[in-house]
Amino acid sequence: MIYPVEPKKVLCIHDLSGMGRCSLAVILPVLSVMGVQPVALPTVVLSTHTGGLGDPARLDGSTYGAQALEHYRALGVEFDCIYTGYLGGEAQVALAEKAFALWPAAKKVVDPVMGDNGRAYSTVTPALIDRIRALCQAADLILPNYTEAQLLLQRTPQTEPLTDEAAQALADELTAIAPGAVVTGLPLGQYIGCAGSGNDRFLVKKLHIRRSFPGTGDLYGAVLIGSLLQGNALSAAADNAAEFVALAIQNTPPEQDTRFGVWFEPLLPRLCPVAWND
Repeated sequence: MIYPVEPKKVLCIHDLSGMGRCSLAVILPVLSVMGVQPVALPTVVLSTHTGGLGDPARLDGSTYGAQALEHYRALGVEFDCIYTGYLGGEAQVALAEKAFALWPAAKKVVDPVMGDNGRAYSTVTPALIDRIRALCQAADLILPNYTEAQLLLQRTPQTEPLTDEAAQALADELTAIAPGAVVTGLPLGQYIGCAGSGNDRFLVKKLHIRRSFPGTGDLYGAVLIGSLLQGNALSAAADNAAEFVALAIQNTPPEQDTRFGVWFEPLLPRLCPVAWND
């Protein structure tokens, strides 16, 4: 007989977009089906994501977030992992810094959401980049995309394809900032890849499906973290995440409006751990 154990808890400090299959709307179901208890801390609530659906309604979560952290601390909650994503300003970066200070034993994973496709987002200032870089220096693992890796390394982002060796070298350079890094969205000719550095160095390559969707980075990060907390090595977790994202893109009908994200929901049973039996 296999008995259930208390799920590991992940504090998820991300935005909540009501429509668009991204951020917390993706992260919460993925971690839940992987046997992990996600605890949502919205940095900002948006009616939609900001990728082509007009100007969304916004509700800043900075004040709420600070109060929520104090409440969790007063309750004696312990987090196994703190996972940060979109931080829309320095006040929101301060939320992540506060969480790191309150739960120093938690594994700290930072997705430094700052840009894509060779450009920083319009709201990302040099001061915010510096603040996010400092947050990454306090992390155990960072998950930048190709553009964000270059911003962290204080370079002008490029979009040119990389060789396998250059992709691995880029990830390796990030160990000057954090002990572990996985760089996603690396253009490798007919492949798209992710490269890992730190104790577990690797390069994962998948055939490049030439369709772009918002939220796939959040989907990737959630599967990777869930896999790590299930006991997988970082390289295996990265491969699991890349495979799931590729399947989700393939599962999304060609006529689907890409602004509304990938159809990942039918694939969630693939992520469930082996069920325990009576």
